[in-house]
Amino acid sequence: MAASGAVEPGPPGAAVAPSPVLVPPSAPSHLFRPISAEDEEQQPTEIESLCMNCYRNGMTRLLLTKIPFFREIIVSSFSCEHCGWNNTEIQSAGRIQDQGVRYTLTVRTLEDMNREVVKTDSATTRIPELDFEIPAFSQKGALTTVEGLITRAISGLEQDQPARRANKDATAERIDEFIVKLKELKQVTSPFTLIIDDPSGNSFVENPHAPQKDDALVITYYSRTRQQEEMLGLQAEAPAEKPEEEDLRNEVLQFNTNCPECNAPAQTNMKLVQIPHFKEVIIMATNCENCGHRTNEVKSGGAVEALGTRITLHITDPSDMTRDLLKSETCSVEIPELEFELGMAVLGGKFTTLEGLLKDIRELVTKNPFTLGDSSSPGQTEKLQEFRQKMDQIIDGDVRAHLIMDDPAGNSYLQNVYAPEDDPEMKVERYKRTFDQNEELGLNDMKTEGYEAGLAPQR
Repeated sequence: MAASGAVEPGPPGAAVAPSPVLVPPSAPSHLFRPISAEDEEQQPTEIESLCMNCYRNGMTRLLLTKIPFFREIIVSSFSCEHCGWNNTEIQSAGRIQDQGVRYTLTVRTLEDMNREVVKTDSATTRIPELDFEIPAFSQKGALTTVEGLITRAISGLEQDQPARRANKDATAERIDEFIVKLKELKQVTSPFTLIIDDPSGNSFVENPHAPQKDDALVITYYSRTRQQEEMLGLQAEAPAEKPEEEDLRNEVLQFNTNCPECNAPAQTNMKLVQIPHFKEVIIMATNCENCGHRTNEVKSGGAVEALGTRITLHITDPSDMTRDLLKSETCSVEIPELEFELGMAVLGGKFTTLEGLLKDIRELVTKNPFTLGDSSSPGQTEKLQEFRQKMDQIIDGDVRAHLIMDDPAGNSYLQNVYAPEDDPEMKVERYKRTFDQNEELGLNDMKTEGYEAGLAPQR
């Protein structure tokens, strides 16, 4: 509807002024007065406006009123005396509420059909017993009753029925059957449920017992979803996006380094690996394309443990050589049967098998440049040959031996092939570190609690 002011022609030479807008006869203290048939002062405002059916002037009436126990609304009604077309709708005079509202009414008597209902454009109407729904924004807002809602739905369904019957549309018969069911609801032969769900919060169903509670009416307030905010034209606040954490477990990182042998540029690959029944470790491997040198190193992905760890394995079977093993930089290795002990930091950190560790120890001892060549004594060479033979026998499983891994930092690991059960051939001990061990790990000078109090203000 487009409103237009009516202008009367005046005498020649006279100024032409638009007709004044009609106002209610009295100036009440409140713009929105409670709706009442007995209030003679409450008169609608009449505005001459264009009829969108015949394009001649009709009359629009606006009534600003207030529904008890609800809020202010604007009722507008248009009628055209030329073509008979009319239209009625309501608009909320308030803002969109902070929460949506859902009215669930159980209609049991004919009196319930006379309850006043305010249904806005954004409200969805449902009758679950008939699986019937009127979607939001499919109808204009209306001030009506429960019976009026059903009557309006019947009128909407009957509107195109003649055309459907003329085209012999199969849906026409089904719609006729459904209209019969809607008309039966108006007689309230059996109870049914009416649900009005309005995200704007401006719809209303009358409680005739107000201010007492209505047992037949349930009112639920809820927070709107993002889709409902967008449907109402509100700019929904975008949820704060959490920064995505990089998952390094499934990614191999590369960074540039120099080869420790020829100092040529090389690449080091690094990957975070979760060891079952242990913890995460960082494996770094460098491969030099210039000289072919390869090296790998393992770093613990966690902190220094509260207790040290001593792992003792009794090697009884060749299958023990396949056990996974993590030797940190702080771990010492001892083989009592060979009277051999490998100190901390020797061989660095390694993630390998038991066989791989024993072979690395064998190569480290037998190929030491200080024990080879003309400078070596015959007795020393014989001892090295004997050590090599015994180590080969242990690797082949011909000789039983014990392997002891002692790590004060608690970051070494030896696979338990019986996990989660205890391994009868392996013993794991937790012990409290000595002062000297803490000194080697640099823990004695490390203060992690209350250190702020000892810091002097620096300028």
